[in-house]
Amino acid sequence: MHSFITTRGKKMNIVSTPVIVMFVVYIVGMLLIGWLGYRSTEDLSDYILGGRKLGAFVVALAAGASDRSGWLIMGLPGEVYSTGISASWIAIGLIIGAYFNWLFVAARLRVYTERSGNALTLPDFFSNRFEDNKNILRIVSAIVILVFFTLYCASGVVAGARLFESMFGLSYVNAIWLGAFCTIAYVFIGGFLAVSWTDTVQASLMFTALLLTPLIVLHHAGGFGDAVAAAEVVRVSSADMLSGMSTVGIISAVAWGLGYFGQPHILVPFMAADSVHSITRARRIGMTWMILCLAGAVAVGFFGIAYFEMYPGQAAGVNANAERVFIELSILLFNPWISGVLLAAILAAVMSTLSAQLLVCSSSLTQDIYKTFLRRTAGDTELVWVGRLMVLAVALIAIALAWNPESRVLSMVSYAWAGFGAAFGPVVILSLVWRRMTLWGALAGMIVGAVVVLVWNHFNWFGLYEIVPGFILAALTIYVVSLLGAEPKSSVTEVFDEVQAEIKAM
Repeated sequence: MHSFITTRGKKMNIVSTPVIVMFVVYIVGMLLIGWLGYRSTEDLSDYILGGRKLGAFVVALAAGASDRSGWLIMGLPGEVYSTGISASWIAIGLIIGAYFNWLFVAARLRVYTERSGNALTLPDFFSNRFEDNKNILRIVSAIVILVFFTLYCASGVVAGARLFESMFGLSYVNAIWLGAFCTIAYVFIGGFLAVSWTDTVQASLMFTALLLTPLIVLHHAGGFGDAVAAAEVVRVSSADMLSGMSTVGIISAVAWGLGYFGQPHILVPFMAADSVHSITRARRIGMTWMILCLAGAVAVGFFGIAYFEMYPGQAAGVNANAERVFIELSILLFNPWISGVLLAAILAAVMSTLSAQLLVCSSSLTQDIYKTFLRRTAGDTELVWVGRLMVLAVALIAIALAWNPESRVLSMVSYAWAGFGAAFGPVVILSLVWRRMTLWGALAGMIVGAVVVLVWNHFNWFGLYEIVPGFILAALTIYVVSLLGAEPKSSVTEVFDEVQAEIKAM
């Protein structure tokens, strides 16, 4: 009943009864939550936003888990293990971005989406905010969401497939179907309530794993001082925050934080809060969870350098792929049953993000296309089932995109993050704080942000992350175009004033 690793070509599979048992228990638990979500879903608002009934704790962890994918447990520790502590600049940027997103966007978006026609999706909000009767904003923003999120979903399918492939020695194709099924099932059944409740469980799993693992690694490495000394033996600059970083590199890393303002799957939990008063408490919970998880992920990578320097005979797996550092440490240092729980946390990280993305795509197709253009008279029961079918449709497209084992879809993640951040971020922020903003300003800013990201990514000028020029130019475009056009209608500004008054009264 002990974990051991076998090598089959390039595959490494973990053969362990406890690990399999814990994975099965975890997956069955997620499906049970999906069924409970199904029983609580009565209309489209329930399926898309949980009927705006989420408490502060669920909102906080749902927003956090939707954001933190397999990158948190595998990508970031792997990067720190490979390059040293300087890889944590992205984490610093993300913490700053997330905090300001909670501070300036969360409460305003919760109030505004309810006041402006009870908007259920981000395109819905844009359309209602500017009284876009021709649905131009709705169409453009829905297209942006579908294009980028289909690729996002594909990357999640690939990540889940890689996990099942490496752990259980499955073929890539079988691993795709198994990983995708686990997530699709509870999203299909339970909608947003299931996604939010499972996100809460998954966030708790990730939190436990990322706090427990570095402490145990530190213990085996002989304490903090010995661990740092051992890491510096491997690479003198391991503990140097500025090692190998240029000014442009630091700006690019920290600029990841700008992406938060435009990510639909992170903004949706804000819209689903039971009241605006829950947001402040949710912010404290969410930021605490995020800071501790990111610190834990950095610590796993850094102390992993020290551990494998002290025990080089155990380093075969992590030397083959640095992103396996969390997996390897979990297997080597813990009882097989606890290893099973920690490894399930990786699946939780992948599933929590993929589920949120699937639901956002489904919601946009159902609310912004099907209901708006095809079936205005559709009832709630019909729309909920259309939403479920859209989950399947998007998932199948994502599986098709991920089908090639050599697929480079994962390389699109930073690209999609920048695309959303630049196309939607300035529109979201300015629409919530600037009374003079107009429909045409929003449309122009959205298009400019997306186009700049596309072009900058292609040419890679100055080595600067494309979200920086995209975000700045989109914001400037919104400002200039809005001032050049006619002032917004009084009905638009009246709602804006009401929202501002409610926010000030908090």
